[in-house]
Amino acid sequence: MLDHIRNTHPLVYRCFSAIDRGEEHLGSILSIDRYWEELSRPVPDVVRDGSRLEPGGAISGSFDIVYAGGTLGMLHAAVMSKRYGYRVLVIDRGEPASTTRDWNISRSELQRLAGTGVFTPEELDSTIVRSYRTGWVEFHAPEERRKRLYIDDVLDCAVDADRLLGIAMQRVLDREGSAVSGRTTFTACYRFADHVIVEASAPGGEPLRFRARMLVDAMGIVSPVAMQLNDGRPQTHVCPTVGTISSGFADADFDVGEILASIEPAELSGRGGRQLIWEGFPARGDEYITYLFFYDSVDSPNDKTLLNLFETYFRKLPDYKRPGTGFRVHRPVYGIIPAFSHDGTGCSRVVADDRILLLGDAASLGSPLTFCGLGSMVRNLDRLTTGLDRALQADRLGREVLAGVSAFEHHVAAMANLMKYMCFDSRTDEPDFVNELMNEVMIVLDGLPHRYRQAMFRDEMKLDELVTVMLRVAWRYPKILAATWSKLGIQGSAGFLKNLAGWAMAPSTRQS
Repeated sequence: MLDHIRNTHPLVYRCFSAIDRGEEHLGSILSIDRYWEELSRPVPDVVRDGSRLEPGGAISGSFDIVYAGGTLGMLHAAVMSKRYGYRVLVIDRGEPASTTRDWNISRSELQRLAGTGVFTPEELDSTIVRSYRTGWVEFHAPEERRKRLYIDDVLDCAVDADRLLGIAMQRVLDREGSAVSGRTTFTACYRFADHVIVEASAPGGEPLRFRARMLVDAMGIVSPVAMQLNDGRPQTHVCPTVGTISSGFADADFDVGEILASIEPAELSGRGGRQLIWEGFPARGDEYITYLFFYDSVDSPNDKTLLNLFETYFRKLPDYKRPGTGFRVHRPVYGIIPAFSHDGTGCSRVVADDRILLLGDAASLGSPLTFCGLGSMVRNLDRLTTGLDRALQADRLGREVLAGVSAFEHHVAAMANLMKYMCFDSRTDEPDFVNELMNEVMIVLDGLPHRYRQAMFRDEMKLDELVTVMLRVAWRYPKILAATWSKLGIQGSAGFLKNLAGWAMAPSTRQS
């Protein structure tokens, strides 16, 4: 497989040929890139009425919950199995309890998992491989106008994701009657009045059938279930992301996290343009994680494939972090962070159906800015599992009830609109538009109490705080008013106002 990209992607070929499991990673990247082809194909047919199930197949096992997807789904499964005593099965088409991305979070946020009673504080601390003194955000601009904004206690702990997921998997396996199955691919779900039959294929290709009270879809952005339930358009915006865990950089600061950093104007191409953004985080020992990504609309003409973005990453990496003589790539990190723009005062995305619940990136309810899948899961895990336990206890597993057991948060839905300003559009934007705007935002945040910057980059802002920031940015940078028209338009602006209204009316907002 690597030989096929030797000439088309020489930098990716050279790197992936030199690392463990390079062929496997390339296969995973190509699999994720097929998402873009799926958007133009007929809507998948994987959620089916029970009458369509062909008779005769043996049942391989019976459970309360079947989870399709073993990354973030494993955290949820651990709580449902260990704390509430449900028999759960986790299937994953790859290796369960492993991830193609790495995770950063603050210590206080990670420790929220201890509140579930499934993880001890000591176990959670053991997954932190490095903590940083501080972090910063900086966007490309002439030095006299550039603002580097320092932020404490935001994404300042590097977490060994596989260790955390491994602990969660062990909690699942500790419950008699629960199980985990790797290299097992979901193929279909058949719904009956009081149960579902989940079909999958085993590593050797033989068909499997599992009976359960419900299915939890945790298959991520490529989920065919999410694709079907949302009529083939499960996301409105995306953030393609690639990077590496490497060692041997000549200019890496291991005491500081680089939360967002742009080093040049938007990259223009014949198909459009992208504002490329970097992240840099110290990791275990002498390892350092660098990411390259950009925000974009699903419908833009830009090339959003991870394979091509990886070639760009290796070409531009020396402009961001300079590899030294001992530079070595340990493994790639990659994925597509999903986003959904809600047109309403509440959740307008389909996140559930009868006996089916979407979770994590399959639900696309997290923030695409800085607080992505792990942050949303950690913040909502106790509420998600408590709500699902109530639904199971009452045997109320219809679409409406399960839709209420979701990670939707009014303030996150409203804040996600700000991501649209970071989606570069060559038809309307000057090459430095995103950089200029974000510099003004950093200047405004620098003039406000520290809690404002922390709240913005943790997705914890209150409505009055967001309004304060927006008004100050508009005063300093009047171009934002014209940009709002091009970025949001009539429908998007109306949707943003609905989001703000829903936020204002939400009980948690009024209580705060």
